[in-house]
Amino acid sequence: MKADSSLLVRARIHAALGDPARLAIVDILSLGDASPGEIGAELGMPTNLVAHHVKVLQEAGLVTRTRSEGDRRRTYLRLEPQALAMLAAPRLPAGERVVFVCTRNSARSQLAAALWRDRIGGPVASAGTRPAARVHPRAVAVAHRHGLALDPAGTAHVDEVVHAGDLVIAVCDNAHEDMTGPARPRLHWSVPDPARLDTDDAFETAYTELAGRIERIAPALDGIEAA
Repeated sequence: MKADSSLLVRARIHAALGDPARLAIVDILSLGDASPGEIGAELGMPTNLVAHHVKVLQEAGLVTRTRSEGDRRRTYLRLEPQALAMLAAPRLPAGERVVFVCTRNSARSQLAAALWRDRIGGPVASAGTRPAARVHPRAVAVAHRHGLALDPAGTAHVDEVVHAGDLVIAVCDNAHEDMTGPARPRLHWSVPDPARLDTDDAFETAYTELAGRIERIAPALDGIEAA
């Protein structure tokens, strides 16, 4: 595999944090700056070992040294938060809008779009590869329990909804496997179909999983601002 430069940087940071002692140093510096001597005293670590770990953290871009404005002989270590930020998943360019797709467009895709509209904002839609005549009543009910609104008659076919530039997210396996061509989903969330069990608990579980997925992906999307 050919790794790009950002992957190499992230791998170096992960390697630097793979040692418990270095992770402990980062924990200390996440709260405030400290001298190597102060870190050694806090962790019960000899000076030479502190120096070794600090060197590794510096080479990974996680820590920098600054000279004390008081005692010019003393240096302080400072955590570089932008280096830690690089550990996050890479940014995913967003299209004009987000479109959630499932088979029937009666539960999962409807709930995902409603959640996105409520939690993130911005253009969002839902569709199905074989849309039902109506939204499942239990999906409408679970949405209402969480303060979201679903149109019971608002189902649509992917051909009527998906356009070039959309970020298409399949929230069921069938839609992910069936869709081809320009409309093929960019992302796939394997969320079990709550209609198979057709219980309130099953729909609540689907809602909870979709809410968690949206919460995790939102920070990685460019071009969409939280409402």
